[in-house]
Amino acid sequence: MVRGKKPGVLYWSMVEPVWLSLNCTWDQGRGKFLRKFRAVRPEVGNLYAAHWCQSEVCNGGFHQFFFNTTGLLAPEALHAFRAIGLTEWADILSEAMGFFGGKYPRERASRQKLLPACRGRREEWDPFYRLDERFYEWLHASPDRWELAADAYAKRIQRRTSASS
Repeated sequence: MVRGKKPGVLYWSMVEPVWLSLNCTWDQGRGKFLRKFRAVRPEVGNLYAAHWCQSEVCNGGFHQFFFNTTGLLAPEALHAFRAIGLTEWADILSEAMGFFGGKYPRERASRQKLLPACRGRREEWDPFYRLDERFYEWLHASPDRWELAADAYAKRIQRRTSASS
């Protein structure tokens, strides 16, 4: 944690400048969004993609992440979790993406066609239920675990940037 700062402040200070400009391109097609995303500094893109994935999974599980537009970022989130050092989450996301077969479907409609409807007890219809549980177990093993990991990554980025200046 940055001394005197709430966990998550450092990483968010790197994501916030690109947040709205990237979010505003979600509805302009995957090609335009990915071009804009790839124009962002890669380390910031890692934080952005990882943030979206963890946020969606924490809100409604992998089913929600894949169902929503943000599921477009699954490959980037996978790369981001590895870059940040969250190998447990990378393994879980990789397993979840495997549900879709060999080539991950970037198009939302394609993913939605493959996802089961939300009916009955979640553990009965949701193919990601156990993966969600593993994700949450890692997250809740200690307070502010995601924020601290993202801040540590952001701090490494800052050190590299300072050293190269």
